[in-house]
Amino acid sequence: MTDIALAPRGPSFSPLRLQDRSLGWQAGAVVIGTLFLALSSYIEVPMVPVPVTMQTFAVTLIGALYGWRLGAVAITAWLVEGALGFPVLAGGTGGAHYFLGATGGYLFAFPIVGALVGWLAERGWNGNKVVLAFVAMLLGNLACLALGTAWLAAMIGAEKAVTFGFLPFIVGGLLKSALAAATLKLFSGNKAKPANP
Repeated sequence: MTDIALAPRGPSFSPLRLQDRSLGWQAGAVVIGTLFLALSSYIEVPMVPVPVTMQTFAVTLIGALYGWRLGAVAITAWLVEGALGFPVLAGGTGGAHYFLGATGGYLFAFPIVGALVGWLAERGWNGNKVVLAFVAMLLGNLACLALGTAWLAAMIGAEKAVTFGFLPFIVGGLLKSALAAATLKLFSGNKAKPANP
């Protein structure tokens, strides 16, 4: 009875079932996740001081699909690629200096956001319950904006940071949250079968 009580509870919703797959499958998923994140970075609306991209859409969706652990790993791998100079950040840019400038707080927030959304998805805030999935995605977007704005405030002051780094992104965050929740709902009707051991 003790073994049952201490056994880790698996995710309640994991359409990709990556936790049941081999290390090779998981590594492949990380590579695919970094490619998806890179592609989302190329969809950009220039704004000052930070652009609007589809990155938070990709970050929240990867968190929900991969789970909190593997999602955070995939997002961190993408950030490492960006820091090394690969053209995977907003607008096809790369380089460590982006982590020290106005966008740094948002970039550092991404693995936290992916882990938060993944953790919530594993506990039922997922495509099976689309309203909760939307709320999870929205919480992820708000966490990203809050952390990014706090970083920006240290550089340009709190009032300007909120004016330029938070408020203009609220509507985009709502729309991206709805799109991510709808995308996750599509996966909920097509759950992958567990991998053969």
